[in-house]
Amino acid sequence: MAGIPLSEYIRRRKMSLAAVDLQGKEMKIIDVAAKYGYSSPTAFNRTFQSVHGITPSAVKSEGVSVKSFPPLTFKITVKGVEEMNYRIETKEAFRIVGVSVPLHKDIEKNFAVIPPKWEEVSVNGTLQKLIGMMDTPPMGVLGVSTCNDTEPWRYFIAVSSSKSSEGLEEYTVLGATWAIFPGKGTNQSIQELERRIVTEWLPTSGYEYGNAPDIEVYLNPDPENAEYEVWIPVVNK
Repeated sequence: MAGIPLSEYIRRRKMSLAAVDLQGKEMKIIDVAAKYGYSSPTAFNRTFQSVHGITPSAVKSEGVSVKSFPPLTFKITVKGVEEMNYRIETKEAFRIVGVSVPLHKDIEKNFAVIPPKWEEVSVNGTLQKLIGMMDTPPMGVLGVSTCNDTEPWRYFIAVSSSKSSEGLEEYTVLGATWAIFPGKGTNQSIQELERRIVTEWLPTSGYEYGNAPDIEVYLNPDPENAEYEVWIPVVNK
């Protein structure tokens, strides 16, 4: 949304605040480094220079120019030009079988893990095996993100199935209500749809996030010409 990875934003904010501490307080560099999570003064010095272009010790001199990165702020803009089609459906619990990878709370790490996993299951035959096991709704290849406070976060590439899961993982998606948004295009288009759901639709929908997985239903899993649905769990506000 902001056009910058979260990790880089945090790094810049820390160094911005560190510069203020070094300018306006009688703090030792080693103490400022520790304050912002750097156990090694060398690592702090390297990061500080990469952001400000000067060493931490140079900041203590008057007239030295440093950079300031203010806190991010977000403004919700509701647009009516581009329509968004959706439907609300309540589903009973269903069982999925497939493979999974751990999800990180650092979103950038997930972008490095999930696409290679899709490529892996496409190449090694797992995807075709899963498609052959699909026999209960929702009928499509599923990307299921289990992100809650009661179990480890994981991303499943799976199908809804009643068949034996020998050699595969299984997970039960509990019954819930979802807002379901259809779409088509590339992998980038599904990310754009998810962004619009959160920034444009959800704030004015009368709903809020429910305690259930986010689900991507790939009706046609071709990465360059996909047809899909994005399922967002919702509850009434």
